[in-house]
Amino acid sequence: MFKNNGLLNSVMGAAIALLPLTVAAQDAAANYPNRTIRYIVGYTPGGTSDMLARAVGQKLAAAWGQQVIIDNRPGAGTNIGTELGAKAPPDGYTLFMPTVANAINPTLYPKLNYDMLKDFAYVTNFARVPGIVVVHPSLPAKNAKELIAIAKANPDKLRHGSTGVGSPHHLAGEIFKTMAGVKMVHVPYKGATPAIADIIAGHIEVYFGAMVSTLPHARSGRLRALGVTSLKRVDAAKDVPTLDEQGLKGYETGSWFGMAVPTGTPQAIITKLHAESTKALQAPDLRDRMIAEGAEFVGDTPAQFAAYIRSELDKWGKAVKASGAKVD
Repeated sequence: MFKNNGLLNSVMGAAIALLPLTVAAQDAAANYPNRTIRYIVGYTPGGTSDMLARAVGQKLAAAWGQQVIIDNRPGAGTNIGTELGAKAPPDGYTLFMPTVANAINPTLYPKLNYDMLKDFAYVTNFARVPGIVVVHPSLPAKNAKELIAIAKANPDKLRHGSTGVGSPHHLAGEIFKTMAGVKMVHVPYKGATPAIADIIAGHIEVYFGAMVSTLPHARSGRLRALGVTSLKRVDAAKDVPTLDEQGLKGYETGSWFGMAVPTGTPQAIITKLHAESTKALQAPDLRDRMIAEGAEFVGDTPAQFAAYIRSELDKWGKAVKASGAKVD
């Protein structure tokens, strides 16, 4: 029946040779985890990414009886930690937290030693945290439409601050200017603290910042909140409208935080990680803390998160190019 017995034998031989590898992978997944797991975070301890990683890690450790160590590897705009995650063995014992920085960096940096689409398999997006747009009270803008009107009447006169060149908050401002058709001068700072201090002092007029560090100053009256950067209002600031509902249709920026593993990690392990980490997101203590920061919980599927990463790479890549931002 088969005329090419040599070809048939070769195919069968190759299939038989792969059987031990397949069985070994299945055994590894069935026994996973049986030792300590490392979760790489590309930021210093204390921020939202670190807090989320530790909270989820504690839930995984409690469920599996294995320690989950948070490995903070800040530096180079998260590229140090990202490269470590990308080059780790694909065995499920090294996790990585992708954030919005990983959607920005491939366009911002001319050379990277990793590829966000080729080197990672995605588990789930834990949460999205929107930003907020505030102005100094001396600026007579009570909402985004009034800010746009003032900016159009005074091109390149208003100054908008951010936490640094190429940061999500810098690019949020660039997307705002592009969609609104206005010109403002970008003023970069080395972090949120000096930026917020300067807008409170009136040295700049507009600031695109993180909800958690900026909202308290808006509540105190030292700043005026004009809009949040999510597509729907957030519980932490229900009285602040979105930019989308104020006419900038589709405007959505902010940070997000999830879980990824190196490409090649067995699918059965990814499934286990997804099931247990999304279960962790339901914990009341975790939800209460994150909702106070304006977080929107996601817990999507691996396929959905991978698609979201692709869309974010495209969106932020365009924003980087439009801004002209570059990092050597």
